[in-house]
Amino acid sequence: MTTPKTYSSIPRGFSAELVTVEGDTSKGLSSFNIVGLASRTIDESRERIRAAVRNSELYFPRDKLTINLAPASLQKSGNYLDLAIAVNVLALTGQLLTRDIANSMFVGELALDGHLRPVRGIINIAECATKHGFRKLYLPKQNAEQVRFLRLKNLSITPVDNLRELVLTLKGIVQSPAPEHLPKNNVVKNTHTDTAYAFLDQIIGQDQAKRALTVALAGHHNLLLYGPPGSGKTLLASCAPSLLPPPSREEAIAATKLHSLVEDRITMLNERPFRAPHHSASRAALIGDSSGLPGEISLAHTGVLYLDELPEFRRDLLEALRQPLESHTVTIARAKQRVSFPANFMLIATMNPCPCGYYGDDRHECKCNPTQRVNYLRRLSGPLLDRIDMTVRMPHTDSSVLVKNTTISTRQHASAKRQIAAAARRQQTRQDKLNGSLSSYETARYCPRTKEASLILEDAAKKLALSARSYFKLIKVARTIADLDNMPQIEATHVLEALQFRDIGPNLE
Repeated sequence: MTTPKTYSSIPRGFSAELVTVEGDTSKGLSSFNIVGLASRTIDESRERIRAAVRNSELYFPRDKLTINLAPASLQKSGNYLDLAIAVNVLALTGQLLTRDIANSMFVGELALDGHLRPVRGIINIAECATKHGFRKLYLPKQNAEQVRFLRLKNLSITPVDNLRELVLTLKGIVQSPAPEHLPKNNVVKNTHTDTAYAFLDQIIGQDQAKRALTVALAGHHNLLLYGPPGSGKTLLASCAPSLLPPPSREEAIAATKLHSLVEDRITMLNERPFRAPHHSASRAALIGDSSGLPGEISLAHTGVLYLDELPEFRRDLLEALRQPLESHTVTIARAKQRVSFPANFMLIATMNPCPCGYYGDDRHECKCNPTQRVNYLRRLSGPLLDRIDMTVRMPHTDSSVLVKNTTISTRQHASAKRQIAAAARRQQTRQDKLNGSLSSYETARYCPRTKEASLILEDAAKKLALSARSYFKLIKVARTIADLDNMPQIEATHVLEALQFRDIGPNLE
């Protein structure tokens, strides 16, 4: 007897694994067994599949039915394999022929009435189908938009609503729906309005901090804002989402691919991610886990990771950020599994100068003793601070300025947004990446500077005892400032402004 084979896939990290479904029937008591290192979720799918087949007016065998999921060494979990198993049962009983399911991959969760529910990680699965040479991918209708956005040339996407419709389509009785038209531009349109976010104009004063945020967003530089409570740190950070330029098509695919692993997302991300986890987050939630779920640092890929009250995070969590900040990837290795996720995010962090928040403030008396202040600042290690490109102190805004300010405008915000977009375009045209992602070799190649600027850099490196990493970060920040000024090379004024953002002050020494 010929054993029919159907194919599906399950996400694993930032990719997916091919799963071969094999079916066999034999005489004996009526039973339905699934073997091949299947999790409880897949084991429970037996009842969903049985009910879905019968409620679709199709025949389900009453013999001893065994389904094998290969390779047996791969741990399988999730709701991805329901449709492939059901199709295998139909092929096993002759309701579908081998030619009907040839060169096809099936994915989707079955409801008891036979309808298909969407699955997570569909982009990973579609890429796996293309990699292994499949010609057709049958999936739930809700997942179709994401896969069509990939524009895979050699893979035909067929969305289906229920199991009965799938059988009629495979038999040629019902024609597949025509693919929907997708825009051909290289940028994903942002359907959100900027009024959903804070504006720079809402922050009174703090001109240096606003400039720092503009520079940081334009060049993808890590930024630390510190100052007393109420100085506007959180409000300034909340302006970042509406200032960021829209993602390119490739960036939107990568970000959606990650978000669809943990969220029931059926559309493409049309704006850059802005993730703001609470300081009580666990290590797995922040970094990711080996089961295949990305953490906050990966969900912030191509966007911003915002950490409010930075010293309140556990020290081991902050130290775990050091490697992703440098390599822009995170690899989680366990005894039985190893997964990797991209993590090219921009870090924006805020903190107070001491536990009470008022050390160095001329308007409030600090209630912390020296030991408390030292212990508070020691929660941030030197290697972590060395990976932060820019640090800005935000003092209290004078009350007289607050009272006199009655202007309601978005002019400053709109101007900064235009500057950031123009500077980002110059960087992409010149080096195909933003300045913050340049390597030391690329920094020397793409960051020319005048003789006067080089002398200032050399003098600053000696006086401030900059590490090699800090030295190159200083150059990259200066290059971004030059891009904002539309200058072909780094001038002395650009280096001097970049040095203002490296002066972290006595409170953080």
